[in-house]
Amino acid sequence: MLGEQTAARVYRSQSRRQAHRSRLTGRAAFLALVLCTLVVALAYPMRQYVSQQGDIADQQRTARDAKAQVEKLRDEKARLQDDAYIERLARERLHFVMPGEKGYTMNAPTAVKQEQQAVGPANRPWYANMLDDVDHADAAGAPRPRTGAASGGAGH
Repeated sequence: MLGEQTAARVYRSQSRRQAHRSRLTGRAAFLALVLCTLVVALAYPMRQYVSQQGDIADQQRTARDAKAQVEKLRDEKARLQDDAYIERLARERLHFVMPGEKGYTMNAPTAVKQEQQAVGPANRPWYANMLDDVDHADAAGAPRPRTGAASGGAGH
């Protein structure tokens, strides 16, 4: 009897081990391997696809912007075909006058003062900036900011 009980216990423990082992069969392992292979194989093409969709959207946006620019330029070209428009531009921008007319240009005093105050390094000739730097190169302390007044009123 003792031998039968021992044999039954051994048999039960072996069946439990087999029950645990049977959860992951060879077929399940093969299926998991196939699925992992598919995921890895499709990851790069999917990334490329998404990237190309973004590029396509950017190109379409660029094409729309270019079409809008072309329309603006066509409108401007049509306006430039009109002699009255050209004459108006010449009068406004270039201060042209027709023969027999007298041209006057008036500057507002406040506009002149604002223009003088607005003169900075970017609005001055390059040589004025260079000479200002040479004048202040040996000065002790922090460099002085460049203004129209600092250069002795050097203008255009």
